[in-house]
Amino acid sequence: MIDFENNTSYDIDITILEKISISLTKKDIELIIVNNDEIQQLNKEHRNIDKATDVLSFPLDFELENMPLGSIVISVDFVEEKAKEYNHTFNEELSLLFIHGLLHLLGFDHEVDNGEHRDKEEELIKEFNLPNSLIVRNS
Repeated sequence: MIDFENNTSYDIDITILEKISISLTKKDIELIIVNNDEIQQLNKEHRNIDKATDVLSFPLDFELENMPLGSIVISVDFVEEKAKEYNHTFNEELSLLFIHGLLHLLGFDHEVDNGEHRDKEEELIKEFNLPNSLIVRNS
């Protein structure tokens, strides 16, 4: 299940995100949708990078049976911008960023792995009939 918090004025449907989540984990996930200002502040606080980004993942460092997997924060401004840039729907781009963040929560890391994150992302893109994501576009 997704514990959903929408800090924007956008009307967001998370039905597909629930399906994606269930296909990968039985654990709950916190999903927070924010604007660029809010994600920039989080990026600065947690990564010492003072700029907005598309998605941040915060896995829980310990694992108990009923604890959520972690939190995903997505910038609605990036979703809107990239959807227009790549001619996707808003929900398609949101789904792509959600997949990317969820894979980080599950331990994938495209910055240090040997393509496993990209491969799993590509598999999910095909399974859910989505357009290419940023990580696949840049490969």
